[in-house]
Amino acid sequence: MIDQPNPEGNEFILSDAKPDEAGVPADLDALLEAIDEAADPEADAVVDDALNIDSFDEAAAVLDVLEDSDAVVADQPVDAAELTEAEVDSALAETEADADADVEAEEADPYDAFRAELRTLPGKWYVIHSYAGFEKRVKSNIESRKTSMGMEDFVFQVEVPMEDVVEIKNGQRKLVTRVRIPGYVLVRMFLNEDSWSVVRHTPGVTGFVGNSHNPTPLRFEEAFNMLKSLVEVKEVPTSKTAGSKGGKAVARSIPAEVDFEIGETITIKEGSFAGLPGSISEIKPESGKLTVLVSLFERETPVELSFDQVTKM
Repeated sequence: MIDQPNPEGNEFILSDAKPDEAGVPADLDALLEAIDEAADPEADAVVDDALNIDSFDEAAAVLDVLEDSDAVVADQPVDAAELTEAEVDSALAETEADADADVEAEEADPYDAFRAELRTLPGKWYVIHSYAGFEKRVKSNIESRKTSMGMEDFVFQVEVPMEDVVEIKNGQRKLVTRVRIPGYVLVRMFLNEDSWSVVRHTPGVTGFVGNSHNPTPLRFEEAFNMLKSLVEVKEVPTSKTAGSKGGKAVARSIPAEVDFEIGETITIKEGSFAGLPGSISEIKPESGKLTVLVSLFERETPVELSFDQVTKM
């Protein structure tokens, strides 16, 4: 029950009138309490004015203003200074999780994807003989013949496996790319009389490995090991690999070849034993070192030298 203005005068009368369907509370005290709870620092002035409210219309208007103010504040971005410690920790944890996921994706073994793709390819892998040094020409000839003879649906892919090797000669390192298996070419195909004839009668091909007319295809692991050199793998420094967070980084391993042999006699050209002959007892391509037996006082003394400290006799 609240005071309503008397239309015939300025005095207020008590009325049992109920609120309309707009949702205005029937009790003015309850309405003022709701306004007080909804207030924020920015609406203090409005609340102060509301303390003098003596009508339903004024009370409803004040409550609408406060509700609109709350909606505006809710839409505004949250200041980082207002975040609780738990919220900050949660945000940091999500960021670190995303970063770890990116690192794991980068450190995934590239050979796994290649292995999975290799299993889905049609046909089987066969090995053919060719003249050493003509492997790439044979590859080109087979690709031309399969196109000109309309055999693309039976002869799919021709590959010459390559490898990178570090050659060490006279103490100098040189990275070279060479045919991994000289004189051999791999062909992925469906074998029938026509596809066999296209490949076998290609200039430079001397035959299939195995039964010449019914060759045996490579097993999957054999094909994978011969073809995985096609996958480009980034070189990863040892220190970086060891420091990764539980990840498995794959580094490309490049074999080294030297023109020295165990038991070979060499001459030391640098260091304390310069000018003395010696016999090679151990070769360490990874570190670029040799263990040389030098005769001193009728005894053979092992001396470790780098490749560039010795020369062939």
